[in-house]
Amino acid sequence: MARKTVGIRDVAREAGVSVTTVSHILNDVESARASEETRERVRTTAKRLGYGANRIARSLRRQQSEMIGLLSEEIATTPHAGRIILGAQQAARERGLTLVLINTTRDDVDIQRDTDALLRQQVDGVLYATMYHREIALPASLQAIPTVLIDSASVGGRVPSVVPDEEGGAYVAVDELIQHGHRRIGFLTNADDVPATRGRLAGYRRALADVGVEFDEALVIAEPSETPGGYKAAIEVLSRPDRPTALFCYNDRMAMGAYRAAAELGLRIPTDLSIVGFDNQELIAEGLFPALTTVALPHFEMGRWALDALAGVMEGDVDLDSGVTYPPAVLACPLVRRQSVAAPSVEQAGSDE
Repeated sequence: MARKTVGIRDVAREAGVSVTTVSHILNDVESARASEETRERVRTTAKRLGYGANRIARSLRRQQSEMIGLLSEEIATTPHAGRIILGAQQAARERGLTLVLINTTRDDVDIQRDTDALLRQQVDGVLYATMYHREIALPASLQAIPTVLIDSASVGGRVPSVVPDEEGGAYVAVDELIQHGHRRIGFLTNADDVPATRGRLAGYRRALADVGVEFDEALVIAEPSETPGGYKAAIEVLSRPDRPTALFCYNDRMAMGAYRAAAELGLRIPTDLSIVGFDNQELIAEGLFPALTTVALPHFEMGRWALDALAGVMEGDVDLDSGVTYPPAVLACPLVRRQSVAAPSVEQAGSDE
């Protein structure tokens, strides 16, 4: 699968510029910010190293289409897909590549059929984006073509992959509540045992431990990670006589259920109860009242990272036949502050002590 040819990184290193600058100049990107001297140096370096000639010869020999397939596992029907697609598309455009999208399901038969459809388009590589963060066995049909995973890791780390920092994202969410003075913080979590569930629980526990708050298992309620699950979990934990003053929710859908539970129990947000979500689904987070403070998944960044990594495989900078394993790249999940967090009341703060 590796190709021992001059890659774009070789040109960038020799010319003393970034890979993006080389890509912009050689692909005649109109918005490229580079002087005429830099443009000439890059073109001369590429010609001297044989990069352009190698690329054309390789295309003719291998009938390359300069198209990249994005196989999205149901995400094209979710709010998350757009940002992943935009990130990958922007990086592809900078390299003179075209993105071809096929939406599939989690069914093995559908994945095989849809992968075959992409391969019939003679795509040069595939980005495979899964519905949620988990570990997967790479489909057999993708083992013969350069592939990079988005929001998942392959069993055995056979191919490059990129995932969100679930633990870090949960940590910043809980720390936001801690910085406002909360110490009794409930966690409405997912009932499914997936990496995101484990990572977010680890971040929750670490944030509490860092300020000397003992972990209380009774404050962690697991339900299906949808709005009804969030409602049920919130009713359970908020009905306790020693109820928490704040909730960290596994995702924004569970947070929406928690808003409903709080309203039914006569609790005002954030006066009586602070809430932080996860995912930054803007239709939910901005549509709730008050608007929900939450953690953003780095969808755009993951899409861009994956396309750049795939280009490295296609250029021969990454050799998937070498037997090397590839731990997932982990991208940060930033906090998005809105209006659902405030300091606990004097009475609540006193009960936390």
